[in-house]
Amino acid sequence: MIKLIAPLGNPGPEYLSSRHNAAWQLIEHLSFFEELKWQEKFNGTMTDFRNGDEKIHIILPKTFMNRSGSSIAAAANFYKITPEEILVIHDDLELNFGIVGFKYGGGLGGHNGLRSITSSIGTRDYNRFRIGISRPDHKDITSYVLGKFSKEEQKELPFLLSESASILEVNFELDFKELDLKHRKIKIIEN
Repeated sequence: MIKLIAPLGNPGPEYLSSRHNAAWQLIEHLSFFEELKWQEKFNGTMTDFRNGDEKIHIILPKTFMNRSGSSIAAAANFYKITPEEILVIHDDLELNFGIVGFKYGGGLGGHNGLRSITSSIGTRDYNRFRIGISRPDHKDITSYVLGKFSKEEQKELPFLLSESASILEVNFELDFKELDLKHRKIKIIEN
């Protein structure tokens, strides 16, 4: 059962529409997003919603990507949530744009947010919902992930995020029990 959702991103208006903030953008496409009441807590912005009889918390760490683990660990410790009950949503260079994937545990892929979380909670064994952003043709990864989606991608992005949010919502209802979270990819947009 997922009890804490942690979409990763960087605070500040200059990062809002960057590839690295795809997870924050996805949250805004949840069908119940407008009903959520947010508050500042644990160096982040938090809310919660009901999933049947269960309460699921969402935290948007406001500590910048490379320190997001401290915010997530503080919320998990306060609510007594185990790593297996955490779902981290993040951008992923190893998946092409238009593909999302579920994963449990595994490597960090050079992702500073995942590195920070792993360090803060002491394990790589947590759930991940990965949003493909494709790997660039050049070696300047930092400017790529902190940059905006291409014009072509921006046209497709609302559909991708809306469909991704729907996939998450279906799995909230199913308690993620029907998914093999070890490794599953879903192609939303044909490339």
